[in-house]
Amino acid sequence: MPDLKRYQGLALIGVMSASTLWLAATDQLELYVAPKHAVFAVIMSALGLAGVLFSAMRVTVHRHGPAPRLLGRALTGVGAAVAVVVTGAMVLLPPATLTSATAAQRDVNSTAPLTSSTTLDEQSAPDASTANLSLLDWASLLRQTSDPAFYEGKTVRATGFITPDADDPDNVFYVSRFYISHCAIDAQAVGIPVHLPDWTSTYEPDQWVDLEGRFTTNTSAASDQPTAVTADSIEAVAEPDDPYIYQ
Repeated sequence: MPDLKRYQGLALIGVMSASTLWLAATDQLELYVAPKHAVFAVIMSALGLAGVLFSAMRVTVHRHGPAPRLLGRALTGVGAAVAVVVTGAMVLLPPATLTSATAAQRDVNSTAPLTSSTTLDEQSAPDASTANLSLLDWASLLRQTSDPAFYEGKTVRATGFITPDADDPDNVFYVSRFYISHCAIDAQAVGIPVHLPDWTSTYEPDQWVDLEGRFTTNTSAASDQPTAVTADSIEAVAEPDDPYIYQ
């Protein structure tokens, strides 16, 4: 049993390390890991894979007797099969970005970070400009205050994918993105609410769009959002090369 657990551990480490290196080689690692951690992940994966190969060589050299040899061959075959299956799945089913379904599960703006490039006090000033505010900036402001008077008339330009509003999915949606601190596991959905009755007749969930408009009082009776953007234009666009917002 100790040998079995050892082989299983080696196989798991080997598959994870090889998968990480493959993602890095195909420029897809940033779909799972923030860029600031990518180099560390690659180095650790290379060391892990080297450790697996070294351990496998030692086991082969020091193996004694027919039973361990038979067990080792069987487990090596299982490990190879697992690696082939995982690698094949990654090639045939390439990694994809997180979707509106994940955003809905994690509640848009429920944990929007407050470490954006602007603050509520700065944007409350009479001469404050919103021209350069990012989607993350707006999400942070929306978490700090929901007062419609603060947002009234402020102009918005943002790019993101469509996430239906949980309370009024037929008339309100978010232009949203995922904010990642370390990896996709801690990704948080941030976004800007848009009031557009019967939007599903023109757009689809997960569709990427460029939004231009201004904040007004949200007239949706079902939505919990007191303010939302009334769009001047919504243009469908391709998913950007860097779909996430990184810390």
